Parts: sequence; C-alpha cells; structure tokens
Amino acid sequence: MAQPSYEWRPPERSWREQDLFDLPEDGNRYEIIDGSLHVTPPAGRYHHELADDIRMAMRQVAPDGWRVIREIGVRVPAGNLIPDITVLKPSAPQDGMWAEPGDIALVVEVESPNSRRHDRFTKPGLYAEAGIPFYWRVERGDFGPVVYRYELGKGDHFQLLGTVGPDDPVEVTEPWPMRLDPSAWPR
Repeated sequence: MAQPSYEWRPPERSWREQDLFDLPEDGNRYEIIDGSLHVTPPAGRYHHELADDIRMAMRQVAPDGWRVIREIGVRVPAGNLIPDITVLKPSAPQDGMWAEPGDIALVVEVESPNSRRHDRFTKPGLYAEAGIPFYWRVERGDFGPVVYRYELGKGDHFQLLGTVGPDDPVEVTEPWPMRLDPSAWPR
C-alpha cells in the first residue's frame, strides 16, 4: 500500500523559532541563522564522546547553582543556535528549551567535519553579537583535543585568550576557576 504523499514547503518568510517545532526529530541539528534554516547531520561518536567528557569534567568542578548542559537551544539575534555545551549562570531559569544570552556564561562548540566552518566563522560572531562572554572551540589535534578560548571584546567580537592542548593543561578563570586538561579527554 502506498504511503500518502506530503509535500513540505518552507515558510514564505524568514524562518522563526516556532517553525523549528514542525521539523522532524530525525537526529539532524536544525538552527536558524539570519532567518535561514541550517541543517547539520548527526555528528560522529568521537564528537559526542568528547563533548560528554568536557561536560562531565566541567560539572565535577562547577560551583553550586551553575549548570553545564548539552545541546540546549540558545537565542541569538535573528536566530536560534544549539551549541554542544552551554554553561548557564545560577540565575538562569531551571526549565525551558531555549536559553537567553544573558543567562549564559560560556558556550562550547566541538568541531566536526560537518560543523567546522560554522564553529569557526559563523557561530562565534552570533554568540558575540548576543553578548555571551566566553566561547570555546574544541578541535581534534594530531595529539588530542585542542581548546581555543575566546573572551568577548569590544565591538561585539571575540578575542583569543589562548589555546590549550593535551600537553599543556592550564588554570582558567572562565566561567569559574578550574584546571583545563584536554589530556583527560578522548584522542
């Protein structure tokens, strides 16, 4: 028996947050950037393991009230993004699908082949424009994960604070004082 056909059509206007609720739950990541829909296929096992290990390491040293969340939605100007990890301030609401930038201390993106350009070029600008104070981009280096740490500077852009590789763990102050040691994460 033939399945009934359904013709899907994009909205005849810019994409909005409420449009995301009509999209299938198929493992793809749906984000809105400047009113356009961006679809990223599911990331691989290494990506998820690395993001989970980073989240776990941060949760273990998080001060009371701080929350480290995987793949929660973030509202940005003219869009909605889904970082791999979001650190919510203690004052952030306890529930909700989308976080407001003022409730966020740090966003972390773990690069994968399908997200590299967005994680390096598109998303940092949007996070900075939203006023999120810190951004980490994690990429797979030859000897293990490398963290590029950024801080919000003047003029709505991020400035590089430094890089941390598996051979050089450091003490950082964002979003709270902790030891950042990529050697403990998967290679």
